[in-house]
Amino acid sequence: MTRPLSIEEQIRRAIEAGDFDNLEGKGKPIDLSGYFAAPEDVRMGYAMLKSNNFVPEEVELLKEIGHLREKIAACADEAEKKALVKTLHEKNLALSLILERNKRKR
Repeated sequence: MTRPLSIEEQIRRAIEAGDFDNLEGKGKPIDLSGYFAAPEDVRMGYAMLKSNNFVPEEVELLKEIGHLREKIAACADEAEKKALVKTLHEKNLALSLILERNKRKR
């Protein structure tokens, strides 16, 4: 019966096989200032969300609102612009509701 590989052995084999050669951020310094700026009790949760590219709904809405504003500024078609403005108002309302809900939770 073969014994399971230790973590160190697994890592060594992965390095030798080149499994870590194409990782995002390879060769760049790690900026941990944001990690340590977060309250200690939520640090791990934030780190897990960030490493899995999860952003809160309000952040996603802010990005969408920014893109909509750019589209509206560049739009020449009045009908399309009207539809974009309507969508912008809906996104702004959704964002306001989320922010109000979050404020009440505190």
